[in-house]
Amino acid sequence: MTPSGIQLRPAVPADLAAILALERATENAPHWPRAAYAAILAADLSAAPLRSLFVALRDCLLVGFAVAHVDPASDPSSARVAELESIAVAPAMRRSGIGRALCAAVLDWCRLQAATEIVLEVRAASAGAIALYASLGFTEIGRRPRYYHHPEDDALLMRLPLAGIPAPFSLDS
Repeated sequence: MTPSGIQLRPAVPADLAAILALERATENAPHWPRAAYAAILAADLSAAPLRSLFVALRDCLLVGFAVAHVDPASDPSSARVAELESIAVAPAMRRSGIGRALCAAVLDWCRLQAATEIVLEVRAASAGAIALYASLGFTEIGRRPRYYHHPEDDALLMRLPLAGIPAPFSLDS
């Protein structure tokens, strides 16, 4: 369910400046170049890997976004793995359900792309993010020591199987 007053939708090119501003203001975001976000927004939807970029708006202002991709299976009978690559919520809007709603939108999109599981990595010190992911059913599957820099931190690897899990959210609701 989307928090009251929040609109979720796929990002459009007009969102690029606001996405970059929020990403740059989010200390632990990956800080991709502008061209990386522009490429996602301009991507041919039939290209591989498939990518999504969802935004959360409140009063027409961008307050969050999430990026995911799904790699195509080399063999149609094999698993398709998705990755939650980045998620950011404006500091004043955290703990209001926006991160959960963005994750749910990503999970639904991954299911539509026939992904069988989704993985992510998160800073070990990001207790709030880890709690959110765990509440969605993600479990820790590994750790990369000293993966992050400035500040140095381990990366926790987390996974959620998608088969058999009902969709928690729909962009149509």
